[in-house]
Amino acid sequence: MATDAFWQFVSAHQGDDTASLLLAKNRWPDIDVPLAADTIEGRRKMRTKLPSWHACDRIIYPNRLCTEQCSSEDTAMYKAALAKKILGGKKGKIADLTGGLGVDSWAFSTVGDVLYNERDPRLANAAEHNFPALGVNIRVSCASVEPGNVSNIIGDFRPDLVFLDPARRNNLGRKVFRLADCNPDVLALKDELLAGSPNLLLKLSPMADISQVARELGPSVREVAAVSAQGECKELLVWMDRNWTGGYTVTAHMPSGDLTFSPEEEQACRPALCDALPEPGDILLVPDKAVTKAGCFNLLAARYGLRKLGVSTHLYICPEDSPVDGTRYRIQRIVPFSEARIFKGLPADVSARNLPLTSEQLQKKLGIKKSGKPHIWGLRIDLSTGSWANWLLETYPLQEPQTRAYSGL
Repeated sequence: MATDAFWQFVSAHQGDDTASLLLAKNRWPDIDVPLAADTIEGRRKMRTKLPSWHACDRIIYPNRLCTEQCSSEDTAMYKAALAKKILGGKKGKIADLTGGLGVDSWAFSTVGDVLYNERDPRLANAAEHNFPALGVNIRVSCASVEPGNVSNIIGDFRPDLVFLDPARRNNLGRKVFRLADCNPDVLALKDELLAGSPNLLLKLSPMADISQVARELGPSVREVAAVSAQGECKELLVWMDRNWTGGYTVTAHMPSGDLTFSPEEEQACRPALCDALPEPGDILLVPDKAVTKAGCFNLLAARYGLRKLGVSTHLYICPEDSPVDGTRYRIQRIVPFSEARIFKGLPADVSARNLPLTSEQLQKKLGIKKSGKPHIWGLRIDLSTGSWANWLLETYPLQEPQTRAYSGL
C-alpha cells in the first residue's frame, strides 16, 4: 500500500501545507499524493489525540473523516478496561465489527485476541498495514454488518465479546441519535449478535437518552457508561449480557475514576439542599459532564458531601478539598435577581440554570458584554427550609476541567 518512496515523501513534506501539495500533485506522478496529504494531516491530529500512534511514523491515515471520528487514546483504553472487566479479568476474544481506523481494536488487543472488521476497503487495507506497524497481531476482515451476515464475519473466531460502533449519520450526513437510525441497525441485529457472543458492547452517541436506550435494547442491558474526556462527554457505552436480567447500572467515568449507581438509587435519594444561601468565598461546583449525562445528581451530593443549590438546579457548593471532578468557581457575591441592573456593562460570561430564560436571553437582560471573567450564574436556589428564589452569583473560575490519561488496565 505504501512504498519507501511514499514514506520519504511524507517525511519530507510533513510540515508543508497539504492543500498546496494536492494542487501540485502532478509533480510526483509515482506518489499517491492525496493519501500522503491525508496521512500528513492525520499525524498532526494524532499528536495529542493518539500519542502512541503519532510516535509510529509509518501509520497510514486513509482519509480525514476517520481521524476525526476515531476514539482518542484515553477513551479507547477505557473501552479496553471495560472489556477486561466483562471478560472477568481473563484474556478472551473480542470481535470489533465496525473497526474504522482501528483504534479501538488496537486498544482491545491489550486484553485479548481481536478480530477487526470494517466494511470500507480503504480502512480495512490501512488497518492491515497499520496493525503490524504498531506491533499488534489482529485478524482483519472486510464485510458489511447486516442481518444474516454476522456469523459469516465471525466464522470460527467465537468471540467472548462483540463490539459495535454504528455510524451516527444519515444519508445526508446529518447526525442521528436514535438506535433505529444508526447504521448498522443495532435493534435489528442485537439478537443475532448475542447469539454469536455472550456479551455485546455498543458505542452510542453521547446525546442518546440512557433510559430510552435501555428500554429499546431490553433486559440484557447490564451497564451503561458515560465517558468524559477534556471536559466533554465523549461516548455512551452499553454492555449487554445475554444471560442477564437483573437490571442495569450507570457509570459516570470521570478523570479521577468511576461513579457507579443504579437508576433506582438515584430516584430514591433525596436532594441534599443548602440550609442557607451560599456566601462569598464558597466554592461553586459544575459537575463533570459524565455525571450530568449519567443523571447522577442527588447521589453525587450524598456520596461526596456536597450541597445542592436546587432540586432541579444541578450546581453544588463543595468543600475546598473535595475530590469530585468538575469545574470550580469562587463565589464573589450573591445578588437578588431583582437587582440585575448592577451588572449592566460588566464584561463577563453568563449562564442560566433552572430559569425560564436561556443563557443568551439572560445575558441580554443583564446588559452584559461577553468576556471570560467573571462568570455570572442566574439560577433558582431551593433551601432545605422549603423557601426558594432566583439569584445571581458572581463567580471566578478556580480551575479548568481535570484531564488525565486512563490507566485502569
